[in-house]
Amino acid sequence: MDLFSDIRDTSANLLPQDGIVNYYGKILLPAEADSYYSILLSSIEWRNDEAIIFGKKIITKRKVAWYGDRDYEYTYSNITKRALPWTKELLDLKNRIEGATGEQFNSCLLNLYHNGEEGMAWHSDAEKDLKKDGAIGSLSLGAQRKFCFKHKAGAQVVSVALEHGSLLVMKGATQTYWLHRLPPSKAVTRPRINLTFRTIVG
Repeated sequence: MDLFSDIRDTSANLLPQDGIVNYYGKILLPAEADSYYSILLSSIEWRNDEAIIFGKKIITKRKVAWYGDRDYEYTYSNITKRALPWTKELLDLKNRIEGATGEQFNSCLLNLYHNGEEGMAWHSDAEKDLKKDGAIGSLSLGAQRKFCFKHKAGAQVVSVALEHGSLLVMKGATQTYWLHRLPPSKAVTRPRINLTFRTIVG
């Protein structure tokens, strides 16, 4: 079966300017996506995410995990995380995504959203630990969710539905000029796992 037979041109840029976002659609067969979803849900060392906002520590319902080639430190929202060693499944997925995109990654930040009430506010992934203008490969497993981009200089918004087993790649100047978010949705009742493969520098 040709995994890419039912998807759009993967070289098409979803953004009209100032960045590059490619949506590959489903890169995993349904049975593969189901299997990875089930294994990651139970085997990843999930922790409630933390953030320090205006000096106050906030604990989120959303859970996260951080894995990498070595024990990289990654700081965002004024909290520093240290990467855990890759699991077999994460390495398998990293290799699949690198093969599909031609990019190279050394780490992965995973997010677990238990239902549609949990989302992510507007932000950009421009932390100093990340390779500037480097690619971020975002693999979605579980519930389909809407994902949005908004240009920092205006109100222009671009949205895409992220399917179970699908891959979206952000690269170039995207993080410099665009914000992105995962809006909440009361219609979504199932969990979603998001794996964001990244390159840490230093």
